[in-house]
Amino acid sequence: MDLNAYQAAARLTALYPDAGSNPIYPTLGLTGEAGEVADKVKKVLRDRAGHFDDEVKAEIALELGDVLWYVAQLASELGYELEDVANQNLSKLRNRSARGQLKGSGDHR
Repeated sequence: MDLNAYQAAARLTALYPDAGSNPIYPTLGLTGEAGEVADKVKKVLRDRAGHFDDEVKAEIALELGDVLWYVAQLASELGYELEDVANQNLSKLRNRSARGQLKGSGDHR
C-alpha cells in the first residue's frame, strides 16, 4: 500500500470533532500515541534489560500504527498528502547528508 492510499483509507475512520477542520485533535492524539511508543520502549529498558522480543516488538508496532494514523489525519487537516510529506522529508535529509549536516540541531541546518 502506498502512503496516499493509506491516508485515504485512514481518513474514512476519522470520527473526531470537526474532522476536516480540526488540526488540534490529531496533533494531541499524535503526541499521546508517540508517548505510548516511548513508554513501551522505556519498559523494555526497565523490565527486559533492553531486550526487544517478538511480543514487545509487535506491541510497539501496534502503537506505531496509531502514530501513523494520527500523522495521516494531521496531514489531511493541513491539506498535505503523506507521499508529499515523505518526499519532502527525504529531500531534506539527502540535502543535509550531502552537506555533512545530518548531525546537529535545527530545522534549517
